[in-house]
Amino acid sequence: MVLVYSDNKKLVFEMLNVAVELGKNTKKEVIAVIIGKSDESLAREYISYGADNVFIAETNFETFKAEEYTDILSKVVEETGADTILIGSNKNGKELSARLGGILNAGCVVDSNNIYIKDNNIFAERVVYSGNAIAILKFNSKPAIITIPPKAFDPLKKDEKRKGEITKKKIEAEKSQSKILKVQELKSEGVNVEDAEIIVSCGRGFKNKEDIKLVNDLADVLKGKTVGCSRPIAADLKWLSEDHWIGLSGHKVKPKLYIAAGISGQIQHIAGMRDSGIIVAINKDPEALIFKSADYGIVGDLYEVIPKLTAAVKEKMG
Repeated sequence: MVLVYSDNKKLVFEMLNVAVELGKNTKKEVIAVIIGKSDESLAREYISYGADNVFIAETNFETFKAEEYTDILSKVVEETGADTILIGSNKNGKELSARLGGILNAGCVVDSNNIYIKDNNIFAERVVYSGNAIAILKFNSKPAIITIPPKAFDPLKKDEKRKGEITKKKIEAEKSQSKILKVQELKSEGVNVEDAEIIVSCGRGFKNKEDIKLVNDLADVLKGKTVGCSRPIAADLKWLSEDHWIGLSGHKVKPKLYIAAGISGQIQHIAGMRDSGIIVAINKDPEALIFKSADYGIVGDLYEVIPKLTAAVKEKMG
């Protein structure tokens, strides 16, 4: 069985893509797991995106705690006989996968962006050395645990006519002695670069904070309305909040269009936007590294190029 779990349903939709492919190659069913209260509408959604079976592990726990959820998921693995386990690589998923690997004495590969079967063995690939290399890892034992980051795969086309089974079972887990004293939401400006389809990013080529209005204007006419930035803008100069920060230590994005203005193209930034559909670079230095990753490059002063580009787009889009 190929088992898929995340507390983020969008991430489950994406993971079901690769799970279905693995299921076809190994002739095994794909099982999506829901932990918590029974949610048949969500279960039917998982089936429409490729799951053959949805296992609802009913529990009274109201909030995520890694110790308890690991105990529950390990029992689901035992119940289903899953030998391949895909877990969403968000904050909770990373902690859950590591603990699960310890309990099951299983190998765990984190942040994989390619998984395949070769000679009856499971292989997982992940980007290493800030995007300079790809590590290929083979599992020598089962179960195999693999975490998958957001945007690594596109969801399959939703098919509401797909049939599948929904299994409900009360799963008891030992209550952890640890306590959650307080949960405080991260203060945000309401920016979600990870879900944006169009992003206009600014870098150290901008001389003043006020000049960021140039990328705001371009984002507005593109109807993207999402502004990103490189590390210096958010971490050093504090011109924008970390919600906008794109890069290895910031957010990883996969928009249809990514415009990088005044960004040199250091590997840490490239690692965060390399999977974008179309990349346009604007930089006055013709030798800037960003051009090696760009589909289209404009060599010129951003203070001249961006206003002209904004006007041209505005005219074209009416």
